[in-house]
Amino acid sequence: MQTLLLNKSQVRRMIRMKQVIGAVEDAYKAYSSNQVEQPDYIGISLPARRGEVDFKLGYHKQAEIISMKAHSGGFARNPEEHGVPNSMGTILLFDARSCALICVMDGSLITGLRTGAAGAVSVKALARPNGRVVTSIGTGSQARVQIRAISEVIQIQEIHAWSRTPSALSDYKNDIEREFAIPVIIAPSKKEAVERGDIVITTTRGKGDVVQADWVRPGTHIVAIGTDQRGKQELDPELFRHAKIVVDSLQQCTQKGETWHPLQKSIITMTDIHAEIGELLLGTKPGRTSDDEITIFDSTGMAIQDNTTARTIYENAIAANVGTFFSFFG
Repeated sequence: MQTLLLNKSQVRRMIRMKQVIGAVEDAYKAYSSNQVEQPDYIGISLPARRGEVDFKLGYHKQAEIISMKAHSGGFARNPEEHGVPNSMGTILLFDARSCALICVMDGSLITGLRTGAAGAVSVKALARPNGRVVTSIGTGSQARVQIRAISEVIQIQEIHAWSRTPSALSDYKNDIEREFAIPVIIAPSKKEAVERGDIVITTTRGKGDVVQADWVRPGTHIVAIGTDQRGKQELDPELFRHAKIVVDSLQQCTQKGETWHPLQKSIITMTDIHAEIGELLLGTKPGRTSDDEITIFDSTGMAIQDNTTARTIYENAIAANVGTFFSFFG
C-alpha cells in the first residue's frame, strides 16, 4: 500500500467550504450516533515558553478511518529563527482495517476551515430563518472564516463588527467588503454590536470581557467559538439561564467549553443542555421552535471534524490525481 503526501497548497486546492460544511455535518452525526472513538487530546507545553503542541485522535467507525492531528502554536520566533510559521499542523490518516498509513497532509488550514464550518452548521440548524444581520465579536482570521462559511448557508445583509484594536477592525472591514461585498459597520461598542445581531459570533480566544446577557435580543443565535479550555470565557453565564443550549460534544463542553461556566455557578444543570448538534442533524431532537428563542451553540472543536474533513481532501486528491505517493514498505 502506498501513502499519499499533500502539501499546504495541494490541500487548499482540494477542498471547498461547501464540502467542509458537509464533512462537519457528517462528523457531528457520526459522533451523536456512537460511530466515533475520540480520546481526550494530549497537550505538551514546551520549555522556555516556546509554545505548545496538541495531538488529537479520532476514529470514524463507519468510514473505517483513523486520524491523528498534531498542531503547534505560540512559536513567535519561528519565522526568523527557523524559517517556518509560528503555527503548524500535520494530519495522518490511517485505514482502520489494516492501520496502514494512507495519507500525510498539511493540517494548518483544516482546523480553521472546520471551525468555520461548525458555525455555519449551527446557523442552518438554529438561527431564525429570516436572520440576516451578523455581529462579529473579534476580527481575527477565524472571524473571517466564519463569514466565509456562514455565507454559504444564508445571505448576510450586513455585519456589525467589534474589536478592541482599531487597526484590526479596519483591516477586517476592508477584507470582508472586498471579498464578499457585504457592508461592515464598525460598532462604537461591543454592547451596540451585540444588540444589532440576529447571529452573534464570538471569536475572541476567550480572554476578553464577556458578552453580557442583557445585550442579547430575543431570537438571537450565538455561535461561541473562542472557549475550548478552562480559563477561557466569552459569554455571561446568565445568558444560559433562559437559552436553548446546544453543544458539539456534551463531554467536552461541560468540562472545558463555554457551558462549563454556568454549570459551575449552578445557573443551569446538565438537564438544561438541550442537545448535541448531531442530535439535531439526525432529527432525534428539535432545533429552534420559536422566533423568540435565544439559542447558543457551544463549539469546542473535535478530532472527528479533522477526520471527516481530511478524508474528503484525501478522496478529492485521489480522484484528481494530486499529490505524491511514497511507500514505507518497499
